Amino acid sequence: MESIFEFNRETEMPFESKQISSSPLEGKLAELLDQIEQRLVEDLSTPETTLLSPKVGIQPFERNTLKLRCLRSHSLPLAVLVMSCAFISSVIGCAPPLTKSEPPPPRVTVQHPENREIVDYNVYNGWMAASQVVEVRSRVRGHIEKVHFTDGQFVTKDQLLFELDPRPFQAEIQVAEGQIEVDKAQLEFAQAEEDRETELFEKKVSTKATLQQKVAARKSWESKLAAAGEEVRRRKLELEYARITAAVAGKISRAQLVAGNLVNAGGSDPLLTTIVALDPIFVYFFVDERSLLQYRERNGAMKGRSQNTLLKDSQIPFEFGLETDDGFPNKGVLDFSDNRIDSGTGTIEVRGVTDNSQSKFLPGSRVRVRIPISEPYSALLVPDTAILSDQDQRYVLALNSEKVVVRRNVEMGRLLSDGMRVILPRKSDDHAVSVDDWIIVQGVQRARLNYPVEPMNADGESVSQP
Repeated sequence: MESIFEFNRETEMPFESKQISSSPLEGKLAELLDQIEQRLVEDLSTPETTLLSPKVGIQPFERNTLKLRCLRSHSLPLAVLVMSCAFISSVIGCAPPLTKSEPPPPRVTVQHPENREIVDYNVYNGWMAASQVVEVRSRVRGHIEKVHFTDGQFVTKDQLLFELDPRPFQAEIQVAEGQIEVDKAQLEFAQAEEDRETELFEKKVSTKATLQQKVAARKSWESKLAAAGEEVRRRKLELEYARITAAVAGKISRAQLVAGNLVNAGGSDPLLTTIVALDPIFVYFFVDERSLLQYRERNGAMKGRSQNTLLKDSQIPFEFGLETDDGFPNKGVLDFSDNRIDSGTGTIEVRGVTDNSQSKFLPGSRVRVRIPISEPYSALLVPDTAILSDQDQRYVLALNSEKVVVRRNVEMGRLLSDGMRVILPRKSDDHAVSVDDWIIVQGVQRARLNYPVEPMNADGESVSQP
């Protein structure tokens, strides 16, 4: 090791130091320490120091002071160097060799596949409609005298809704009844004329033509009397129509016309209100033709019916749920399908009916409908988040008896509403998932094939025997 110092003439302090190392640390540590010790001795003992640059003019009486300053300037770095060398020597010569420590196996959450009895369904979007919709209109002309319902209330069949002013109808009835009395009097006179003419004809006093005229007059008044009686009944019927009642039971809308308004009968009659029957209520949705035939065939085969059986007679069940329902809690039965397929969409309109005695459902509500397409069967279920993908192959990570991660290829079925995925049976039973396998459901990113893991259950407890 060689050191070269140059001093600043004004401050007499070294401002540049160069160190040239020519040997590795490990092989020449002892030699380096000896050189440092020898150089220190030479710097302190030589009267004419060689560390000073010849370019600097320093008087002889200043050399002792320079030696002391030089010693102070690099004594601290030399001491640090000596201590560092001693520490490195102790580490290299005395410390035991380092060993590589293996990280602990990663923790993963595992669970057994769930064995559950399920049914396959097809799901559609539909809407609800009233089983009956009645537009309430007046059959006669008149002024509304009173409205007998509250907007939006539930009404029963034949309940009074509107009442027209009855006085004009009562007056017309009285006129018709008066006409009956007139016709009765004319009929009695005609009958008397006929009787008198008959006696004269029998005595050969009157002609047959005269008798026939009297008979025709009597029959004419009989017909007029009968017509007058029908006119009275018609006027009475109009009086009944002046009391407008509910044709069906259901929920009524608001009154379009109130008391004091004039209503007309005929083609220009205004709409007074509407009533919708809510029990039962219909559910409409569209399905493809193939699915409809499958439903009919499956249910017909079960009950010994042909495909020509009415859909209503097939009694195909369905389930549905509102937008705020979890799942499909409501049930009904299909009762109608349209008579043709929509060529534009390839679907057919289907209707189901369900009970609505509690008035829970309203017409126009959007619903989700599902129809069973299979018989109940047992299936293995795993969380959908545990299924991984390798190009076109799906698989799960399982554990063997040594807690080592292995791969199990699976065939995916449908996804259930609770996030569980159906695992279909494989054609080959090799490495198939069984109900006794431990499947990694959380921490799949930390698991590596053919490497051990530390399995934990859902409660965070260690699984001792996978």
